[in-house]
Amino acid sequence: MRLTTRFWIDAYLTRLRLYDIPAFVTAHGDDTAGAVLIKMNTLDGQGALYERRFDLMTGDRRWMVLAEGDEAEVDAAARRQQGYDPDLWVVEVEDRQGRHLLDEPGLSD
Repeated sequence: MRLTTRFWIDAYLTRLRLYDIPAFVTAHGDDTAGAVLIKMNTLDGQGALYERRFDLMTGDRRWMVLAEGDEAEVDAAARRQQGYDPDLWVVEVEDRQGRHLLDEPGLSD
């Protein structure tokens, strides 16, 4: 049985709080099955946008970079994705060190 998106988002935000990493839901998608984008904001005008993709080589779902670079360009990429998918969640993580925790157990798979 898969977790609902809302449950995953709540757990992710809680884990970030445990590390004192600020994060905000900037787009609330479908609670049950909405896709999720994570925007990493390093607070220096740069950023990256992550999405979960199916890896054909391994059969796993992995977090991969959808866009990175200037924060305005990353925001534009997120808006384009929202235009394609109105059920999309966007979570903005703000950390100067670039910590998003997506590579940690429980979040990486």
